[in-house]
Amino acid sequence: MTKSRPAPRLSRRALITGSAGAVGVAAVGGTAWALDRYLIEHADVTSASDYQGLPGTQNSGSATTGATSAGDGVIDGTTYTSSDRQITITSHSSGSGNSAMAWFVADVRLNDVTAVRNAFAKNTFGTNIIEYPTAIAQSAGALFAINGDYYGFRDTGIIIRDGVAFRDEPARQGLAIMRDGSMISYDETATNAAKLISDGAWQTLSFGPTLVDGGAAVSGIDQLEIDTNFGNHSIQGAQPRTGLGMIAANHFVFIVVDGRASGYSNGVTMTGFAQLFVELGAQVAYNLDGGGSSQMVFNGSLVNNPLGKNRERGTSDILWIGK
Repeated sequence: MTKSRPAPRLSRRALITGSAGAVGVAAVGGTAWALDRYLIEHADVTSASDYQGLPGTQNSGSATTGATSAGDGVIDGTTYTSSDRQITITSHSSGSGNSAMAWFVADVRLNDVTAVRNAFAKNTFGTNIIEYPTAIAQSAGALFAINGDYYGFRDTGIIIRDGVAFRDEPARQGLAIMRDGSMISYDETATNAAKLISDGAWQTLSFGPTLVDGGAAVSGIDQLEIDTNFGNHSIQGAQPRTGLGMIAANHFVFIVVDGRASGYSNGVTMTGFAQLFVELGAQVAYNLDGGGSSQMVFNGSLVNNPLGKNRERGTSDILWIGK
């Protein structure tokens, strides 16, 4: 019997806006605007997985359904091995008290990078649409998943998922997973979705910053702010974090660090996060949405312990890999 799930909790951003933030906005008569901008669901594309298989104005019919699994895999604990993909998840910890840190590493080797897929909450592309990662993963048929870039909180960025452009509003430093198995960071404002797809982009993420470039940690990343959106947290200091890196073509590493839970895991600074990827041999690495949204799923269950509460938070999208 499948247990019913409680409704996803509002994200930290929505809570900030709905409390102290709403007071400030109300002072200028903007309460309705704040609710519409940060809380009310807006669907731009429903049945998004169907759309990803169709040609669009910017897609030129280039979308595919992704790599087909060989279907001969075996699950052994937190490891999956088949003839065309291997996923190995390991858990790590260091320190104690206020210096404690717990993190989870998924080493992923693929024959075809299009096995890395995207799924949207409620199979819908839009804003303020969230769902638990395990629920999104179950609907997609995912074996492994991590939270994505929380594209649904903003209306900017270049969003290409499974080879299809959903948004083309360049704004920040982005990441592209290319069809040849490579991964590149790039300046969104210097290109556009059509050009990226033409060059072979399979997935793009729009959050950041880039953590590792050329095998070395990027300097100055602890001082960066990702967005100036109302209600956004600063990314400085020790925080829960999610990121992905490329060791070599078709060889990726996904890391989730728990945080904000004294005695269990305080989190990690951005520079410390970059160093985790460097130590694993990543040539490129990129930061995704963090905080309570930092979540890793394997075989239907949470791998990590978000905020030390062992409880999921709704998010707008996941990256996933099937059996």
